[in-house]
Amino acid sequence: MTEPNSKMCFPALLAMMALAPLPAGAEDAAEQATGPVRVYFGTYTRGASEGLYVSVLDRQSGVLSPPVLAGKTVNPSFLAFHPQRDWLYSVGEVGDFEGRRSGAVNAFRIDRASGQLTLLNSQPSGGAGACHVSVDHSGRNVLVANYSGGSVSVLPIGDDGTLGEATAFIQHEGSSVDPRRQAGPHAHSINVDPGNRFAFVADLGLDRVMVYRFDPQQGTLAANDPPWATVAPGAGPRHFAFLPGGKFAYVINEMQSTVTAFGYDAARGALREIQTLSTLPEDFAGNNTTAEIQVHPSGRFLYGSNRGHDSIAVFAIDADTGRLRFVERESTQGSTPRNFGIDPSGRFLLAANQASDSVVVFQIDGSTGALTPTGQSIEVPSPVCVRIMAAR
Repeated sequence: MTEPNSKMCFPALLAMMALAPLPAGAEDAAEQATGPVRVYFGTYTRGASEGLYVSVLDRQSGVLSPPVLAGKTVNPSFLAFHPQRDWLYSVGEVGDFEGRRSGAVNAFRIDRASGQLTLLNSQPSGGAGACHVSVDHSGRNVLVANYSGGSVSVLPIGDDGTLGEATAFIQHEGSSVDPRRQAGPHAHSINVDPGNRFAFVADLGLDRVMVYRFDPQQGTLAANDPPWATVAPGAGPRHFAFLPGGKFAYVINEMQSTVTAFGYDAARGALREIQTLSTLPEDFAGNNTTAEIQVHPSGRFLYGSNRGHDSIAVFAIDADTGRLRFVERESTQGSTPRNFGIDPSGRFLLAANQASDSVVVFQIDGSTGALTPTGQSIEVPSPVCVRIMAAR
């Protein structure tokens, strides 16, 4: 059998390997530290990739099985699971969909035995360059951000997992200080708060985290008061994450390679800036943009990826104040870590190196949050999103 860190070509790997079913009862144990879990990878399909890939993470050894093509689709650059784990949703990061200047949102049924995906249907995202998708906590709606279009949409989920036509669409307007990258809006992510009452859109082009009142029953978005929180001019907010419980939130700023911590007023949907820290060493002189940000399941640590420095920046979170304390930066052992995933038990972090076609496994120190390479990696063509499936 080919070792997980083999450098064999993708066709040979896929021809030789088949994804084995999870052991009986494994999905019920998936929240336990020793249970295997499935991992889905979104990719760009400009080269060797054909779409969405799936692997299994052994959480005793940290070994990832070789990836298998789970579903063919174009540029599934971001993924989200339905809360019931029966369906997976992906964006199609394209500029044109069915003759419209729009990206796509795809609905897939997950085969629980094999991990394979069956396309249920696709809908237009409402704007070009769909780049981020999430599912609200009730499981009734998919929310999507369109980077090139500078807009966001909400699409209802049917009883069979299929997507309906958009029930909400908001076009952002305006610009910020960088004429090259901020001449117009660029909605880069959309997330709902733990209470499922507000939606937050990090708009790189506006230097704002937009806030909308969200109605999950109707699938609508409405302007909030306050309507947004600002970051430093030219910062370029990209992705957003809440601390478990929702007391604090964090945004990673792509253009200035910083993380901004906010206090969160859940009654008003209001963000209050607490602190902004760099993700880079003081002596770093190269080019860098940040990408992903995630909070550890324990709520004790924060992780952000650097593309250029090619590292994961690790911070400890003060539970009382929300402030961050730098812990370390760990090389991702590859180039351009656009995304990463943290397994639900909090034991492993999987870093996706887009430009070097690799996913590298790190063990997380439960006391400090620090990362240690396990020596395990797999080849995935142009990986740009990692989603690890928890139990239902």
